[in-house]
Order: sequence, then structure tokens, then C-alpha cells
Amino acid sequence: MGMLEAKSGEFEQATGDTVEHGGKRAVGVWEILCWAFQRECVSLDLGEELTGLSSKINVDPIQKMVEIAALGCRVDGGGSSQSHHDADLVAATLAVLPEEMGGFRAATWVAELARAGSAPYWRACREVVPVDMKRNQHGFYAKVVDANQVEDCGWNLTYLSGKKRTSKRKADYCQCVIRPSDAEIGRMQRQYLAWYGILLQVRSALQITHLTAHVVTDRMPPRTPWKKAA
Repeated sequence: MGMLEAKSGEFEQATGDTVEHGGKRAVGVWEILCWAFQRECVSLDLGEELTGLSSKINVDPIQKMVEIAALGCRVDGGGSSQSHHDADLVAATLAVLPEEMGGFRAATWVAELARAGSAPYWRACREVVPVDMKRNQHGFYAKVVDANQVEDCGWNLTYLSGKKRTSKRKADYCQCVIRPSDAEIGRMQRQYLAWYGILLQVRSALQITHLTAHVVTDRMPPRTPWKKAA
């Protein structure tokens, strides 16, 4: 499951008002995921590095000191503060995502989105673009082809009438496509729904987990925001 472009779709989160429950802060599942991976900088585990999808935020402080020492510098200080107990539980819950939902790779994808604070990109701003572009000394321009290549019959030649005679001129046209295509839009929406399903799974698990400072509510991002946008 690939990661979509980064901050490619800014998530319009309806956070609502924070309510205290017995001294605990009421949060939605996406809110607590973003808090855990952004503010507390938790990591799933060392396997996250092996996937090649890590944001490199949580670099081992010992590794940092070794690299500085290799440069001939004196290492002064180092270390990092321990992450919040609830943040560790959030990361542990996401890390054991069932294989039928994508397993650890999908968990890493969701963690990267939480670090960026962005939901998967789902907006489909369609536009007509040329199939091919060419470049000359004046810059880029759309490539044109002979209109006779259109389907079987092609386009008729253009007739230009002058003072003395009528001349024939080849008709050119620019091949265009509409982007994103229906298939691309469907893929983006399926990825969003997969992300939404993972949030449901994590929400259910966190609601029965002993969090010390938070209560996970039923609040969720929009399930199909493209319907509302339409």
C-alpha cells in the first residue's frame, strides 16, 4: 500500500470540543494518532526502518553520537525524553494491525500519514492535459499530430481560398486526456477507505485499552468526503 503524496490532501478534521472524562482528555482516534507520532515521536519498531518508509524523525540518539564522534567532534549531552505511556500504547496497537488489513506495511503507511498530519489524498480536481509535450527554443508546447490519424476516416483537409486559387492544408490536432482518470480516482478513494477502515480497527482497540490520560471517543473523519464535496 503506497503512501500518497505527502500533504497531498489536507485533512479537514472536525475535532469538536475537548471533553474531560475523569481527568482524561477525550480525543478522536485520528487526533491521538497524530499526537503520538508527531508530538511524542513514537515509532512502530525497528522493522519500520526496513520498509524504507520511515520519516527518519526517530533516529537513535546513540547513533547520532557515534556519527558525530566519527567526525572528530566531542559529543556533549545526548539522549531523549521518554514518550508518553499512551503514545506507546497507540503505536503498539497500530503495529499489530491484522494481515487482512495490510499488516505492518499498512501500519507504517498510517504512521507516516499521522506524522504528516494528512489523510490520504482523495480530491479529484480534473483537468484536460495534452497527451505529449515538445520543447523548442521558445519553451514547452503541446505536440500536434495529423488529423487524418483520427479513427478510420480522419478529418478532412482544410481548404484555404486565396485570390487566385484554393489550396489544401493538412489539419493538425492536439491529443488530450482528462486527468485524473476514473481508474485513478477509484484508486485514491479505495486507499482513503482502507485508511478509514484501519482507523476504525485502531479506535475499537484503543477504546478497551487502559490509557492513562486519554479517552478515545467515537469521533471519526468523514467516511466518504468526496460525496459531500460533490
